[in-house]
Amino acid sequence: MPHPPTEPRPGEATTLINALQNRRSRRFGLGMEMPAGPLAYRSRHPAMPLAEDDEALLAWAACGITGPALADLCYAPGHGGNIMAGLVGRTVASGDCLQTISLFVINDQGAWLVRRPHELSESELSQAIALSSQREWTRLYRSVRVQVSDRRVHPPVEPLFNINANRWSLHAPGSSYFLPVGDLTPMYLNGLLEILNEDTGVFILDERNGYRPAGLARFARSRGGHLDDDPAHGKVITIKHLEQFVTDFVNLEMGMVLQNLGLMTQALGLGGFPHFANHDFAWFESLGFTLRQLPASRYLGTGPIVTAGLRLLGKDLPVPFAIGLERDGKRLLQALSPPNFPSMTDALKSVLDRKFGPRGIFRQVTGLTAWRQPESVLPSIHAIDSKAFQAASAFLEYVWRRYHRFPVHVPPFRCGLGHQVVHLDAEFYDRFYRPEALPSAQRADFHRTQS
Repeated sequence: MPHPPTEPRPGEATTLINALQNRRSRRFGLGMEMPAGPLAYRSRHPAMPLAEDDEALLAWAACGITGPALADLCYAPGHGGNIMAGLVGRTVASGDCLQTISLFVINDQGAWLVRRPHELSESELSQAIALSSQREWTRLYRSVRVQVSDRRVHPPVEPLFNINANRWSLHAPGSSYFLPVGDLTPMYLNGLLEILNEDTGVFILDERNGYRPAGLARFARSRGGHLDDDPAHGKVITIKHLEQFVTDFVNLEMGMVLQNLGLMTQALGLGGFPHFANHDFAWFESLGFTLRQLPASRYLGTGPIVTAGLRLLGKDLPVPFAIGLERDGKRLLQALSPPNFPSMTDALKSVLDRKFGPRGIFRQVTGLTAWRQPESVLPSIHAIDSKAFQAASAFLEYVWRRYHRFPVHVPPFRCGLGHQVVHLDAEFYDRFYRPEALPSAQRADFHRTQS
């Protein structure tokens, strides 16, 4: 007989340990119907949307602004501290404080984008940090979100937009849907400036072009440059290897967002589950992103023989992928590549500006740092060395010239999993499950909805 999940003692607040112990995927909400099978059931209660306070707490847990990042790195020349691209933290860690994950919240009233720290003005960011420290999460939520639709939006629920097992429950009335979206391009560009500098000296080959140098031949150490092109030294990689590294970093950040959503769902006494949302364009099309298209042969980088065959058979179909999001003439999200920028070099400059431009994090002495005396720290942080910038620019222009897209192997924006949250119907679980399957927090929430 399984042991019941650990419950908090009377009067004790739900702890992190308790939330970890009791976190489960729980799907069956008020107003839902399991259409067939041994768990077939129809809720006798109407669907009930989440309170704004609950939705605000979930959004904050997912990736809410918390305050200045510590950025406790060595900023002496050659020690890599200038890899940082942000100085304000969120509830999840992010490589170089880039905060590559954006969060969309979708319910029966519409869809909203929760803005990231670098997308806020200095005054908005100061206010957000203050509201977070005061635990004014609903006011914080209202202040940082932007509405992108006035109705519930979602892609089709049929495979392969979804997996079949989730079809019965997704996007149910009353549910709130949280969709983390990753942008690979800032991590990619910032990473290039680090790995192509004199200290690291990575050399990149293009596996789709006979393993030739990816625009970096003149920077090879064998030709008098600063990049180590000797495979014996372990610093020669391929474009695909590099892009897998970037994708993994962004996916890890997305995973932390989803774990926090699961824990907060449990703590609030709600039900929810993460599920498949991994489609190259369906979610972005639903949310109104700007899409580009390339023929499948170019998108996949097929060779001349396969390309000719695809065209001959009429199978060289256009493949759409997202490059940005605009609303009311305002650009909310943008991949760091053309056509959002005149060139890849201009996109790279935007990363430098984020660090060392007139309003860059290392050039503005403000109260938004954790250092006691930022005025003594910031001026001593050295800019990115010119050799790294030149090599990164050459690589990026090569990629764009040859493949007409960036990144090469994956779309710039991606989503992998979504997280849907509902008020649970305890009667479903009481009918089919042992009593310990539904913790006291979830039972209490059910009784509140019926009172």
